[in-house]
Amino acid sequence: MRKPLLITIIILAVLLLIPAVSFIRWAFQEKKPIDVVILDKTVPTLDRLGHRSFIYTLTNARFVKGDKGGSYSASKDYYGFEPLRPVREKQFRKKDFRLTELIDLAENNDALYYTDTYGVFFNDWYQGIKKTRRSRKLYGGLNNNDYLLMVEMKRRDKLVILEYNTFDYPTAPLEKFKTEELLGITSTGWTGQYYRSLDTLSQHGAPAWMPAQYRKQYREPWTFTNAGVVLLNEHSIIVLEEGKHLASAMPMIKTSSTHAERFSLPATVAFTNSFDIIDAGSNNVLSEFVLNTTPAGDTLLFANELAPVFPAVIQEPLVQRTYYFSGDFANNDIPFWTAKLKNIQKGAKTLLHSDNENDPKRFFWLYYKPLITSIFGEYYADKAGK
Repeated sequence: MRKPLLITIIILAVLLLIPAVSFIRWAFQEKKPIDVVILDKTVPTLDRLGHRSFIYTLTNARFVKGDKGGSYSASKDYYGFEPLRPVREKQFRKKDFRLTELIDLAENNDALYYTDTYGVFFNDWYQGIKKTRRSRKLYGGLNNNDYLLMVEMKRRDKLVILEYNTFDYPTAPLEKFKTEELLGITSTGWTGQYYRSLDTLSQHGAPAWMPAQYRKQYREPWTFTNAGVVLLNEHSIIVLEEGKHLASAMPMIKTSSTHAERFSLPATVAFTNSFDIIDAGSNNVLSEFVLNTTPAGDTLLFANELAPVFPAVIQEPLVQRTYYFSGDFANNDIPFWTAKLKNIQKGAKTLLHSDNENDPKRFFWLYYKPLITSIFGEYYADKAGK
């Protein structure tokens, strides 16, 4: 056999052997049974990106369903909006909590995670139609049964995690008020999003409907072309452009050394998904969003009673089993086939993200995955009395 061919065969064998060994090591890890109620109302495609990375994290850490001991499924093990095949027929099913089953759900489950309650709208579902800021709602918003299940879980000191947009449109004002009161949080009504370009004609630019809203409010044309952050509430828009209002456009999440050590988090990580701005009240603030504003940006924020630093992750201070993530944390496009490989995060640094602080792919691997793993690990250890 020729030497080059032999070397090629050896290299291929090693490349196949490494993931095989990693899978075997994952399979023989101790299973940690924990029953989780997952709610995702924003599932306009079969990718299920709104909760898939959460399922990935549970699977990789070997958290399994308590009744059967199997891994969680992103396509089956959630409540909310369920697209049906074939997708071209645009059929869907709503899987909601019934009032009569709330007590049983709270008794028989260990944790509750609302990854996204925003919902699915006409323009999301019937793609190809010209987008506006809002179209007719097909399904979405946190409802009274969603709220009551939170209440029952908290009464039993179960683990409760909620994410971005729990309080905002299309959640009704009454459910918003009750949920804020339950969590000790006040929503400002402002949400934000980073854009690689504020040019609406760019492939990764701001949405086409924004200039009209901006002109209506400021009586000025939309001339923004650099990267930036757009903040919105019910009636207003704020545009923070890199080079004028921001020294650097990408929002960062910063974590103090104490909380970074506890949850295995980096001191700083970039975040490019949507976020909301809240007042944490008396809750513990574990991480903060930081906008790198210039004096012009500070002035613009101050005029709207906002600041460049605001909560990213908060925790209820007494029992410490209720969390709110002020960003769309669970929405990450990650290669799910790697979920059943032990220590995949070591290879991720080389293959799936870079060392560049501004690389948005780092968020899942360095922040979301260790945060969820740590929260569930602590809860499981307490539950098991370890």
